[in-house]
Amino acid sequence: MKRGRGGRARQDQGREGEGEGCYLDSIGRLFESDQHIPVSSAGRVPGTELRARVGTGGREGNTEARLPVAEGSLAAPTVPHTQGRPSAAPRTHSSPTWARPSRARSQRPPARPRGGGGVPAPAEPAVNPLPPALPPAGHRVRVTTGAGSVGTFMKVSTAPLAVSRTVRVWLKRDSGQYWPSIYHAMPSPCSCMSFNPETRRLSIGLDNGTISEFVLSEDYNKMTPVKNYQAHQSRVTMVLFVLELEWVLSTGQDKQFAWHCSESGQRLGGYRTSAVASGLQFDVETRHVFIGDHSGQVTILKLEQENCTLLTSFRGHTGGVTALCWDPVQRMLFSGSSDHSVIMWDIGGRKGTAIELQGHNDKVQALSYAQHTRQLISCGGDGGIVVWNMDVERQETPEWLDSDSCQKCDQPFFWNFKQMWDSKKIGLRQHHCRKCGKAVCGKCSSKRSSIPLMGFEFEVRVCDSCHEAITDEERAPTATFHDSKHNIVHVHFDATRGWLLTSGTDKVIKLWDMTPVVS
Repeated sequence: MKRGRGGRARQDQGREGEGEGCYLDSIGRLFESDQHIPVSSAGRVPGTELRARVGTGGREGNTEARLPVAEGSLAAPTVPHTQGRPSAAPRTHSSPTWARPSRARSQRPPARPRGGGGVPAPAEPAVNPLPPALPPAGHRVRVTTGAGSVGTFMKVSTAPLAVSRTVRVWLKRDSGQYWPSIYHAMPSPCSCMSFNPETRRLSIGLDNGTISEFVLSEDYNKMTPVKNYQAHQSRVTMVLFVLELEWVLSTGQDKQFAWHCSESGQRLGGYRTSAVASGLQFDVETRHVFIGDHSGQVTILKLEQENCTLLTSFRGHTGGVTALCWDPVQRMLFSGSSDHSVIMWDIGGRKGTAIELQGHNDKVQALSYAQHTRQLISCGGDGGIVVWNMDVERQETPEWLDSDSCQKCDQPFFWNFKQMWDSKKIGLRQHHCRKCGKAVCGKCSSKRSSIPLMGFEFEVRVCDSCHEAITDEERAPTATFHDSKHNIVHVHFDATRGWLLTSGTDKVIKLWDMTPVVS
């Protein structure tokens, strides 16, 4: 598939993700975050308020608090980008060191200049506050994945040094507080999980390459082991249970994709990927599996009962693929990457259309899609939650043109020695207009503008003529931005309740009420 190069100005930053997952059923909600945020229970302030459930972690109980929200709709950018943390609630007794909140994070770093050359950083979109509800932060190490259903959710924790290897189920009591009902120790650190609410089947991937399957009781107070799959030679990076076919799909750090029969436990087949897989999606109707890996490639396989066929593979990111999300209705695949971008691949259109979305200052860690409103939710290492309106008719970014001289003023670029000698002029640096794709010099592309219809929610370099042609209507944002104030690694969205679940590196799972935004 072809795609434009408009988003390739940034270089890949950071290590690739380690394949952790976050899951929710159709009516559950779950949040992962990377910093424990105590919330003040003191009074209210003028303006809209949303109720939040707060878990202080450790031995302390939960409290009910109201989080103040800036006046105005949450769906419109009304507050500055840098929102401070709520003040800490007073503690009745000291909590262990691991349960204490970490220091407040500094504000998100500004976007890096596009094109370099001393250009000032472009302005960022305004960021909306999203009041979270915090379940108990009971883990001592990083929470890597979670799943949930009505009134209950699960947390799985792991750490590089294998300090904790636990699976925990938290039930929402009549008081509105969450309390643990199951604490199960695993033989190896947990790396990913998949939960099916209809059968209450829980599949957990481990660092030793094993997938352990459990069935939870109806009251969620007991989990019974069913079987183990010796799926991989090293850490399981992604696991996905397909109820319609009774298949368990998985990828591992051994660069293998495998699928097993959940009834017999037998391995049905496998496929070796070009790099470690970090994204996995499956379409039940066509039996197509989508695999994204650390090399930036997305592979599409056709699965049969005991074999698979390679259909195609395509590459559009300059960094590794960190997340995949599939829309079976519109037949669109979304891929997030460490190059800070999201690409929408129109699989069903069969035209090779790829739309690039630029809205993060750090690598995109997780994606979730709300089919009923056609909104994409992307979360990144910058702590940002971006809600994209995918009902908008967007345009592909143009291919960057090659030229030895500026296509506006005909000034030579610094490698064009012949024209530099003939014209007795010093060569200039080459830039590209993000709207038309032409090769231009810095003087002819001194303006910046956002182009939301082409996926550029931040201001990017455009040539002077394109800048004059862009209208105010074309600059109207097609996405809303929210600061979660933590490094999100995984999300899942419950469309029924309108709740978003996020988890991260701070041992906390957060629940967000997204109904004011996703509607």
